[in-house]
Amino acid sequence: MGDINQEVHNAFEVIREGGIILYPTDTVWGIGCDATNAAAVAKIYALKKRIETHSMIVLMNGEKMMYNVFKEIPETAWQIIDLSEKPTTLILDNPRNVAENIIGLDKTLGVRIVKEPFCFKLMERMKKPLVSTSANISGEPTPKSFKEITADIVNGVDYVVNLQRDKVAGTPSTIIKLTNDLQVKIIRK
Repeated sequence: MGDINQEVHNAFEVIREGGIILYPTDTVWGIGCDATNAAAVAKIYALKKRIETHSMIVLMNGEKMMYNVFKEIPETAWQIIDLSEKPTTLILDNPRNVAENIIGLDKTLGVRIVKEPFCFKLMERMKKPLVSTSANISGEPTPKSFKEITADIVNGVDYVVNLQRDKVAGTPSTIIKLTNDLQVKIIRK
């Protein structure tokens, strides 16, 4: 197993150059990149064979980053974040300061605040949000562990993080859509 600080450094160097990484998140293994780099985001869509109208989730490491991306965040969002017992992704309206090709057609973006040490430290270093999408070809099952990730995904990224490779992932996050006019819709439990 790698050293967390060394792995953060290695992943940061790749991301800074516009690369994409395969890494453990607070839920499942993910493919990620700098959420402000449209060319890097496009590489992930191509690797996953996913159409660009299907947006991807973005991880953040706290309130400051959230407000950099969303001018308005409903109070309900903070209540959901505070009260959630499992990782929860919120789909919020009108993101800014991120790559255009990561924003949904309805001008929304799915975001999750993570405390998982690797992701948190990497974003601290990047000072930017981190794309997170499951490590599979679009439409195929989400891998539950590192060894279930197919060779085309492992070989298709620029760097594979050497942490938690023996860990079996939790379930994907709950997804809740929350509009600025306070409509709440549960997309995935």
